[in-house]
This record gives sequence, C-alpha cells and structure tokens, in this order.
Amino acid sequence: MTLMSEEQTMSTAVASRVDTFMEGVTARSPGEPEFHQAVREVVETVMPFVLENDEYCKHKVLERLTEPDRVVSFRVGWLNDDNEVQINRGYRVQFTNAIGPYKGGLRFHPTVTQGMLKFLAFEQIFKNSLTGLPMGGGKGGANFNPKGKSNGEVMRFCQSFMTELSKYIGPDRDVPAGDIGVGGREIGYLFGQYKRIRGEFEGVLTGKPSEFGGSLIRPEATGYGTLYFTKHMLEEAGDEIEGKTITISGSGNVAQYACEKALHMGAKVVSMSDSDGTIYDKDGIDEEKLAWVMELKNERRGRIREYADKFGGDYREGTNPWDIACDIALPCATQNELVQEDAKTLVKNGCKAVAEGANMPTTPDAYAVLQKSDVLFGPAKAANAGGVAVSGLEMSQNSLRVSWSREEVDERLQNIMRDIHNKCVEFGREGGTVNYAKGANIAGFKKVADALIGQGVM
Repeated sequence: MTLMSEEQTMSTAVASRVDTFMEGVTARSPGEPEFHQAVREVVETVMPFVLENDEYCKHKVLERLTEPDRVVSFRVGWLNDDNEVQINRGYRVQFTNAIGPYKGGLRFHPTVTQGMLKFLAFEQIFKNSLTGLPMGGGKGGANFNPKGKSNGEVMRFCQSFMTELSKYIGPDRDVPAGDIGVGGREIGYLFGQYKRIRGEFEGVLTGKPSEFGGSLIRPEATGYGTLYFTKHMLEEAGDEIEGKTITISGSGNVAQYACEKALHMGAKVVSMSDSDGTIYDKDGIDEEKLAWVMELKNERRGRIREYADKFGGDYREGTNPWDIACDIALPCATQNELVQEDAKTLVKNGCKAVAEGANMPTTPDAYAVLQKSDVLFGPAKAANAGGVAVSGLEMSQNSLRVSWSREEVDERLQNIMRDIHNKCVEFGREGGTVNYAKGANIAGFKKVADALIGQGVM
C-alpha cells in the first residue's frame, strides 16, 4: 500500500466517523441547523486528534461536549407603553462548566431560537477555553427586539426577563454578558433587577457601565481583539497591517471598534454596513467619520445610508462589502453573512486575510474556498475572543473589588490575544502554513476535554 493510499484510508475513516457522529447529533437535536453547522466545523477538525487519544474516545468527550448541561426556556411577559400585555420567550443554554462558571452573552433579537443559542453556546466553550481564563460555555437571550422600543419598555422587559433568569445564574454559577441587542442600557436594567431580587451587589453580569463594576476597554474589546489577532496572523506570515485596505461589515459595537483599532494600526477602512446596505468610501473612514458613525448608531440609532448623505461615497442598498477590493476582510455583522460566492470574489480581488469579528459569519463553503486559496483565516472562536476575555477580566476585578486602568486592561487583552494566536499556531501548523481553524478547535477542545475526564462521569 502506498503512502498516499494510507492517507486516503485514514481520511475516509475519519470522514465516516464524523458522519456517524453527526447523525447522532442531528437525531438528538432536530431542526437546529446553526447548531449542527457549529458542531460539524469543530468535529471535522478534532476527530483525528480524538481518535489518536484513547482516553477521549473511552470517556466519550465529544458526545458529552455536544449535549448541554441544561437548556432553560421561559415566558417573559411585560407591558408596553400603551399598557398592553406583550409575550416573548427567554432562554439560557448552559453547555459546560468544566473549567469555570458558565459564561456567554445574552442576545435580544427577533431571530433568536433555541438552536441559534445552542450554536453560540457551543462555540463559547472553545472561545472561553482559548482565553486561558476559568470560564465555561453558555449563551442566552430572547426573541425580543429592542429597536424602536422606549427606555421604559426595554426596562420593563429586562426586569421581567431577569426575574426568571435570576434563578439560574450567579457569580460562581453563570455570568451572562451582552450580545446583539444587549448593550450597557440593557445590562444596567438587568443588573438592577438582579440586585433587587437577590439583595446582593455581586459580579453576576459583565459589560456593566464602569460606574457600577464594569471594566474599562470592555466595549472596545471584541473589535480591538480581532485586530490584535489579525496583526499576529500577518506577522506570522511575514506581513503587517500598516498600509492595508480593510473592508468591514456591520456598524455596531464590534465593527466600530475594529475600525478604530485598524486606524490606530495605520490601515485604511473603506466600508461599513447594516441590514439595509453598505457604504463604500474609497478615501477611507477616518476618525472624524467614525465618530459620526458611532453617534449615528449608538445615539440616534440611524441607518448607515445616512453616511453617504453626510460624507459622500457609494451607498449600495441590499449588499454586503465583499465585492470591494481589499487586503483584509473583517465580517463583524452576523452569522453566515460571508458565503461561497463572496469568498471567491475576495480571492479574485487579492484579499490576504479574513478574520471573524462576528460569531460564525463565514459559511463552510466559503471557508473551504478561502482555505484552498491560502487566505489567512482567523476563526471567530479565536479572532473575536477579546470580548469574553475582558469579560473574564471584569469578573476578576469584581471578585477583587478593584478597577484596573485602561492601559492595564488593554495590555492584558493584548497578551491574551497573543497567547490565543500562539496556541492556534502550536496545534494548527501544517508544514509552512497555519490552519488557524484547526489550531483553535484542538487547543480549545484539549483543555476542556482534559478537565471533563479529570472530574469523572457526570
């Protein structure tokens, strides 16, 4: 038998094991395509590693990691400003606390479903593990849309939501944070209700305003961390960010601070977007323009098309920025936003690197195109881990009753992102290149798997 045929035999055997495993996952969790996608992406890369380690097979670590410890679903009733009863559904998915309390954001958006939150919580396991901080994996939220709601309506919803959620969380049990639709306003209302119910001032939520226990750099952390990780990827390949042209999708928190840090690093950002369309500014979005976007989105809650009215440039309704020529692409909007045809266009236009600022924004078909074309690819669980990293640092500050300076938190964030990059290189090096998706999955998996085995069968 030739060497090639041995490799092919091994590859076939692994693929068969993956398919069999996924059949079990989909049978146990039907109708949850986002969750299935996230699990397959991890299992395809870690299965060879698992098969080489008998302990992982014996203790059925993959089977245990793909079944949440618990999924809580509850009704959220509240009154709108017209005194009409409104009903939403709330969730908390707690996947594993093998290395620390459950940790993961709350998402308020009409598209929230149990399957989506299971995907996000599953990804959170490995992201949190990569940070090196003691945090397990969790996620939660509700199919509530805060857009267009008054402060009073948002407050009443958050109070009702927390009344039920408070039964399942705590500083040493589960520490939620913000996510899409849950910013400082919502976290404040949630924290206030938790404090009222429990009668205790404790670090049960992260992403709090700095006035009552929040960490400096937390709002910036996901966007900043994405750029720190991108910087390390390029340096590993003998390149640098300075002078590069960057396209960014989204115009929310992650996109805003990714843009800000890219400017600090000497790059030119030429796009931002929202659900209506994309603005393309060939001259670049400078600090003055970015400050205007932040005011537009954070204060007035306007639409990105207004940018073209203010500064000129090209507004492209109903499109994303992936047809714009760039050196680096940063998808920072939402899941599955960068599809196969987008990836082909990026490759055709000479894109050198893609780093995921959002959670799973690149479809599997798109990732395959990028990988085949040797485009550097920073997966979300590594590239956007900066947000949860600083959430972990906020937990530490709350426990110690201290507040670190902006410079100290940023230095710790930079060190964490460098260490995450190094772990990806360690487990993902393939000859002269680095498969960052493989490296992130194996590095994140190994720590949690070893902890699960060490704690016995539960």
